[in-house]
This record gives sequence, structure tokens and C-alpha cells, in this order.
Amino acid sequence: MTRNQGLPLADTLRGVDISMTKEVEGLGGIYYLNGEQRDLFDILHEQGVNYARVRLWVNPYDVQGRPYLGGTNDLDNALELAARIKAKGMQLLLDLHYSDFWTDPKKQSKPKAWADLSGSALEDAVYRYTTEVLEAFAAHGLLPDHIQIGNEITNGMLWPDGKTPAYLPEEQRFETWESSEHSAAYDRLAGLLQAGLQAVRDHSGQKIRTILHLEQGAHNPLYRAWFDEITRRGVDFDIIGLSFYPFWHGSMDDLRINLEDISQRYDKDVLVVETAYGFTTESPPGSSYIFNRELAEKGGYPASVEGQYQFLTDLIDTVRSIPDGRGLGIIYWEPAWLPVQGTSWASLEGMRYGNDVADGGNPWANQGLFDFKGNALPSLAAFSPDRESKE
Repeated sequence: MTRNQGLPLADTLRGVDISMTKEVEGLGGIYYLNGEQRDLFDILHEQGVNYARVRLWVNPYDVQGRPYLGGTNDLDNALELAARIKAKGMQLLLDLHYSDFWTDPKKQSKPKAWADLSGSALEDAVYRYTTEVLEAFAAHGLLPDHIQIGNEITNGMLWPDGKTPAYLPEEQRFETWESSEHSAAYDRLAGLLQAGLQAVRDHSGQKIRTILHLEQGAHNPLYRAWFDEITRRGVDFDIIGLSFYPFWHGSMDDLRINLEDISQRYDKDVLVVETAYGFTTESPPGSSYIFNRELAEKGGYPASVEGQYQFLTDLIDTVRSIPDGRGLGIIYWEPAWLPVQGTSWASLEGMRYGNDVADGGNPWANQGLFDFKGNALPSLAAFSPDRESKE
């Protein structure tokens, strides 16, 4: 590849996060392609998906052993999904949250079993846990191709130990902390990150590429400030992962500017590990939903199957256009989370664990790549490696 070229479409990672699959199928969810009932992974593979992401929580159950829901993505679940992914020849990204449930910029709760650990003891727990997970995947012949050390860790992880100044999106700046505490917070976070990263290196050498993942993918000042702190502390990772939802994070052009800058500034590949867009502003009967007319206006694409397809093709082409082949691709978040009865992003105890109590259910169904009854949408064609020849 000559310098300044982006990636050919066929070489781009065209991925999906399908962590909800076991929960949906267990509750009766069925998938269709052209009216024919099919296995979800067959549909995805045939439509051009070549990459899949699976999240992993440490112990997503309450004290009575009841599941937290949201996919209840424990180790057994992750291994089962990984086997289905690898069987189709897809690459696998394993997303380690280092928590018993959801983590994002609002919540980064320690696993219950680690609640009393701090300092080097907490770093040791991160190292041991990461090693144990990789050993389990290796024992089944399912080592991931990529691994995330933390999920949307803009404000740190494993709170309170690894908490860092919060990013304030509306003000596009971080909280102001005393300089000594600011520095100490990033020192602690760097130690926790390096423990997980070192476990990957010690177990698999360079076979598994590592990712650090933030949200707000179109906010370049955030990425510069955060990765300046991490890289000056010598944290050893391979890829910068980003979440990008245009109705929350900014324009496609802002994303491109950020990707071009940080890939060059830090000499790293970049990968959009979360994204989505609605195919309608309607929702299934009785369901709450996130994507609505207001968000569609902010997102800049019609709330239709055609608008969803255009968003996806624009995003894939934007990422793969990053010079020197640095833009690896995208992952669409939970395209197959159907609104079947009983599925929920969290049980009440799961909400309480993360101190994030809200309405349950599936608020994501109108951003899927399947309609509410499980029919594959034409927008899945955006993942085809030869779609350019059909357009």
C-alpha cells in the first residue's frame, strides 16, 4: 500500500456487536432473510459482516444468583458467542468491562468481588482476571483477534480507584482538578490499564491487538487531552477505539478530522467500536425508545431504512479513508436486539448495582438492522465488500 491511501472496502472491518443474542434467542427471537427463517450468524456472514464484538462482565448476577439481563454476558455466554462467530470465519473483538455490569462514562463500578481491593492489589486482580479469561478462550481455540481493556473509559474505570476528571460534553472540556490530584488520577488509571495490557502481552505476545476505547468520537480536544495523558505514561496499546453516534457526538466531518489527527499524532490505528442509527422513529407497542425525531434531526440522516443505509455507507467510507490505512473499520452496536417479551437492558438489581435506575425493556429496537419482527433490513447491504460495484 502506498502512503496516504486508505483501506480498500474489502479489507475494512465491517462489524457488529451481537452480545444480546443469547438473551433474545432464549426469549423466542427469530431472524429472517428475504422471508426465510435463518440463523443470525448465517445472515450476517452472507451480508458481508466479517467482524463481531462481544462484551464480557465479571459476575452479572445479584446475590441470589439472578441475572442482571442486558445479555447477562458472563464467561460462558461470551465463549458460546465466540464459537458461533469464529465458525463463520469472522474476526472477534472481546470487550472487557472490568465490572459486573454496564460501564460507560457515567458508571464504572468495580466487580463485587474486588470491592475491597485498591492499589497494587487491584492491579493484580486486573492482571489475573485478564489472564484467566484469555486462558479460557485459548482452551476452546477461540482467542480473540482484538481485545478492549475497558469500555468507554473517558472518565476512567474501576471507580473510585481509576476515576479521572470527568469530560463535560456540553462545555467540551474536562473537570478542573488540583494539578497534583489530576496527575495522580491518571497515574492510577495508567497502572490499571497497563496491568490488563501486560496480561494480554504475556499470554499472547503480539497475536491479539489491544484497544483503548472512549466515547464522544467527534470531539478532538477530548481525545488529544486523554491520550496525551496516557501516552506520556508509557501505556502500551495498539488501537484507539471510539464510539460515534452522530445525534450525540457531532458530525461525520468532525469525526474524520479527529480520526486523521489522532491516528497521526499517536501513530495508532483507529476503529469505531460503537455506532448506530435509527431506521424509524416509531417503536414497538409498549416499548420506550431512545432514537426519536429530535435525534434524527441532530443526526442529519432521514429516520428510514434508506437513511440508515446512507449513514452506514458514509461512516464506513469515512473511516476507511483515513490515510496510511489507519482507519480499520466500524462496529454497529446491537443490530439484532429484537423487542421480544422479557428482554431488558437491565434487571432492577442490575440497575442498582450501577446506580443507574431507569425504565427497563429494550430502548434500542428502532436502531437495529432487523425490523421489530426479525426481518433483515436492506440497510445490511452497507456491509457488503462489493457494494460499490452495485451502487
